[in-house]
Amino acid sequence: MTSDDTEFQRRRNALASYLAENFPAIDHETLQDIQNNVQWMELRAGDVLMEQGAPGDAAYLTVSGRLRVYVKTDYGASRMVRELGRGEITGEISLYTDAPRSATVVAIRRTVVVRLDKAHFTALVARNPRVSTALTKKIIERLQTQHDRRPLPPPVTVTLLPITDAVDAAGMARRLTQALAQFGRACWVDSSTVASRVAAEVLEDLEAEHDFVLMVADSEPNEWTELCISLSDEVLLLADATQPAAIHPVEQACMVDPPQRSEVAETLVLLHPASTQSPLGMRRWVERRPVTGHVNLRAELDGDIARLARLLSRNAVGLVLAGGGARGFAHLGVWQALDDLGIEIDCVGGTSMGAVMAAAIAADRGIPKTIDVLKQAFKINPTGDYNMLPLISLIKGRRIRAIVERSIASLMGGPVDIVDLWKGYFCIASNYSQGSEMQLHKGDLGRALRASIAIPGALPPVVMDGELFCDGGTFNNFPADVMRNMRGVGKVIGVDLSARRARRLEFDEMPSAWQILFDRLKPRARQRYRVPSLVSYLLNVSVLYSVSRQSESRRQTDLYFNPALFKFGFLQWARFSAIVTQGDAHAREVLGALSLAEKQAWGIREA
Repeated sequence: MTSDDTEFQRRRNALASYLAENFPAIDHETLQDIQNNVQWMELRAGDVLMEQGAPGDAAYLTVSGRLRVYVKTDYGASRMVRELGRGEITGEISLYTDAPRSATVVAIRRTVVVRLDKAHFTALVARNPRVSTALTKKIIERLQTQHDRRPLPPPVTVTLLPITDAVDAAGMARRLTQALAQFGRACWVDSSTVASRVAAEVLEDLEAEHDFVLMVADSEPNEWTELCISLSDEVLLLADATQPAAIHPVEQACMVDPPQRSEVAETLVLLHPASTQSPLGMRRWVERRPVTGHVNLRAELDGDIARLARLLSRNAVGLVLAGGGARGFAHLGVWQALDDLGIEIDCVGGTSMGAVMAAAIAADRGIPKTIDVLKQAFKINPTGDYNMLPLISLIKGRRIRAIVERSIASLMGGPVDIVDLWKGYFCIASNYSQGSEMQLHKGDLGRALRASIAIPGALPPVVMDGELFCDGGTFNNFPADVMRNMRGVGKVIGVDLSARRARRLEFDEMPSAWQILFDRLKPRARQRYRVPSLVSYLLNVSVLYSVSRQSESRRQTDLYFNPALFKFGFLQWARFSAIVTQGDAHAREVLGALSLAEKQAWGIREA
């Protein structure tokens, strides 16, 4: 048997496996019939499999490689909607209708697909109607879930490309392979373990046999490195973050300006010494490269390698934190409980006070240190510096700025960019100038936090890039949807601070200002007018739209927390410890009530 015969048989076996997985109700003989009536196609990176608007005349199944699906917007631009990995079907509706293609499908890298045209499908159905029944069921399942978010499939083939000197790419591949083993069959290879004359065949064999294949490229542009990149679903650019951020020759030749530009995702992995407190100054690395994302990690720490493995395999855990003034301290209690029970957090984000707590968690300084820093910082009432002339805001905002900057300095050692955080991070702000929600993934962290918490009317807005920004809660106070769309996140944990119940008022008309003032001079038990303060009222009004989206946001979470905080006011900053304790107790109660299967799925250990 020739090498071509061996390769064809290997691909045919893979096709048989994917057909059996997609159509378990169809008998073996019919599946063989399908295999005999398909056309094999090999695509290069950038090749278009189907064009939106073109006639639909066939369905395709991916045997190896990766495809990206685009749709045209009303403005003529193309928007990526999903990626298709091996074993996935596309274009199947065209076998029943003459409707034009609804999307454009492009090969990200070298990809093998099989094509079943309409004529052969019609003949198959005539011989075995169960083929039509099985495919119709598949189409119905897709239509029922078309509005659900489809997570990006995990990469099967990943290239590790060193772009600075003294990077131990093979050592990284070895440890990353071990970490990936809990998510599937994993292996790694480099140029010394694969003969160049059969490299492509060996790599394709490995891809068929494993869930993850890590390919260690050479630190120079050669045939092996180019082959690795051409076969990659994703490329990890490994850089020693202590070295200059200049573009490396291998990076220039293979990634920045290759002969045929690949659409493969590129993740910049910035490697730091284990002793690094905070990876400051990483913006210089990220801005020079058109990467899909970046990760800061300490290669010597097993926990950081495990985090990269979870991100790669799309099993990362994202924690999203809602805004809520002083009640936001409860986020620290929930985080503490999650950590105690063994749930690792890989990405974190939030709005307003949730954004502040999320940034502290993303700094990765440990729970005791983080809680102590924040407790000391909020000993000063952040909303106590009122404006004598409230033309823009009731509160000057100087105290909150000092608290934010002091906390960042204590946790991270100085001014920090969002890209300097250890864990993936975002915060939500509202762009007043454009009237839109903004997701902040980079830029000065202190300024971003001040923008996210700038309650309209209560705190002054923040100027960024010539535009005004204010509290993110105006648009999205519980941004579970944003976390759900973060690359690599497979599970979302949400901490919502919305009130569980509304308090009824015992009067029909709003009292005058004097009545409220005199009423507040009485003991609390004798007070009649339980109305919010002006600042508290402004804070609540600013998030009313977000509260109306609460059910939708909750559906985006896999694990949901909503601690009972009605005993704590939005501005009761002095009750830090009590609020943290309440968050911790609620989280342990929710986690303790999970079934045994759910606890095992989350990896919860006994406290």
